Amino acid sequence: MSLSNESLNKEPSSKPSANTSRLNGWGNYPTIKSSPLTIRHTQDISTAIKTFQQNKPKILPPPSLIASGLRRSYGDSALAEQTLHTQTLNHFLTFDATQGVVHCAAGVSLAELLNVFVPKGWFLPVTPGTQFVTIGGAIASDVHGKNHHLDGCFSQHILNITLCLASGESIICSLTEHRELFLATCGGMGLTGVIVSATLKLIPIESAFIQETTWKTENLAETLEQFEAHQNATYSVAWIDCLTTGKHLGRSLLMLGEHATEQTHANNLKTAPPSKLNVPFNMPSALLNAFTVKAFNTLYYHKTRQKESQRAVHYAPYFYPLDSIQNWNRLYGKKGFTQYQFVLPKAAGLEGLTKILTEIVNSKRGSFLAVLKVFGAENANYLSFPMEGYTLAIDFKIDPTLFAFLDKLDEMVLHYGGRLYLAKDARMSEAMFKQSYPNWETFQTIRQQYGADQCFNSLQSQRLGL
Repeated sequence: MSLSNESLNKEPSSKPSANTSRLNGWGNYPTIKSSPLTIRHTQDISTAIKTFQQNKPKILPPPSLIASGLRRSYGDSALAEQTLHTQTLNHFLTFDATQGVVHCAAGVSLAELLNVFVPKGWFLPVTPGTQFVTIGGAIASDVHGKNHHLDGCFSQHILNITLCLASGESIICSLTEHRELFLATCGGMGLTGVIVSATLKLIPIESAFIQETTWKTENLAETLEQFEAHQNATYSVAWIDCLTTGKHLGRSLLMLGEHATEQTHANNLKTAPPSKLNVPFNMPSALLNAFTVKAFNTLYYHKTRQKESQRAVHYAPYFYPLDSIQNWNRLYGKKGFTQYQFVLPKAAGLEGLTKILTEIVNSKRGSFLAVLKVFGAENANYLSFPMEGYTLAIDFKIDPTLFAFLDKLDEMVLHYGGRLYLAKDARMSEAMFKQSYPNWETFQTIRQQYGADQCFNSLQSQRLGL
C-alpha cells in the first residue's frame, strides 16, 4: 500500500545544480575538488547522467562521476570529479504493514527509516555501526552488522533495486531479474550506476531495547572462544584493547544482544533523541597519542567489573555508540584518519589476528576504537567484503609513516587469505585489491557490458584499476 503520511511521500522537484567545492569522505582524507550535482527529483538522475555523457571529453581515462549520499564511507569511494548528491531523495513510496516490506528512494537514511518504523514495531534486518547512511550507500557498500554470522549482509534483505544506468535508462534488478547486475551493484561501490530506489524487508520487534550481555575476556584466544560459544546469539561484537601485550593481548569486552520482548519493555518503541554533543572543530592531532589512548583503553576495559554482566539498553547506544557525538571524526585532527578493516578466514583467525595485533601493539599506533566481529558465509555478490571468519576494524590517525606501516599489514592480511573493506579504504594498492577480490574481472565485465566503466568512476576505482 502507499504511505499516506506527508512526511513519507516528500519528493521536491527542481533541476540539478552544480558548483566546484572541496570534498572528502568521513576520514577527512583525501580531499579533492569536485562538482557536486544536487538531485531534487528521481528524474533528475537520468538528466544529469545524460548531460554528463554528452559533455564529457573524449579522453582516457574517462572523467569520473559517482553517486554520493551522506558521505560516511571513510575514504575515496564516493569522491569523483562530479558527484550526484542523492540525500535529498529521502521519500518513502510504499509500505506493506503485514509483511514489513518498504519501498523507498535511495536517499532515505537508516536514521529516517528507524524514526518512522520503530514506533510501528519494525527494525532493520542488518545495520552498520552508524544510522547516518543512506539506503543507496548501504547497498553499494553491502554493509554488514553485528548479526552477519546469522543474517548476512544488507543486500540479502533487499528484494529489488531500481538502477539508473550509464544510458540514463532505469531498470529493476534482483536475484531473479537482471541477476548479474544485481550481484555487481550490491557491494559495487556505485560503479554500476545510480541506485534510485530499493525494496527492503524489515524485521518485527516488540521493543526498542536490546537485552545486552557483556563478557569480559582476558585475551584474544578467550575472546574467540566466547564468540564460538555464543554463535547463536543474534548480535555479537567485541571491543578490543589494542595496546595490551603478552598474556593480555587482545583482551576484550564481548557484547551480545537480543531484541527485548514486550514482557521486558512493554509499549516501549521510542526512537533515540537527536544528539546534542558535537565536536565543533578539528582537534589538535597530538591529543590522540599512545599515552591518552592507553589510559582510555584501560579505563574502558575496567569499567566492566564482572566476568559476565547484563543490562537492557536502547538500540541507539548498542548499535550506534559513536552517533551520540556529532562530527566525531574531527577528533583525529585536520590531517584526518583512516579505518583499517580487514577480514581473515576462520581457520587463520587466532594465528593471523595474534600476529597483526602484535604488529599494531609494537607500533604504538593503538586506537580507542578497535572492533572485532565474526562473519558467517560470504554471499554471491562480486565485491562484497565479508567471508566466513573474523573482521577487525581499527582507526589510525594519518601521519607521514602510516601508509608504509599499513602496507606491512596488507602483506600479513594477504598471507592469511584475507582482504580489506572497500567502504573503509583510502589507500589500498591495485595489486592488493585484485589478489584479494577474485571476482573483480567478472565485476568489470558487467560494468563494461552496461557502459558503466565509461561513466561511473571514483577516485577509489581509478586507484584500484577498475
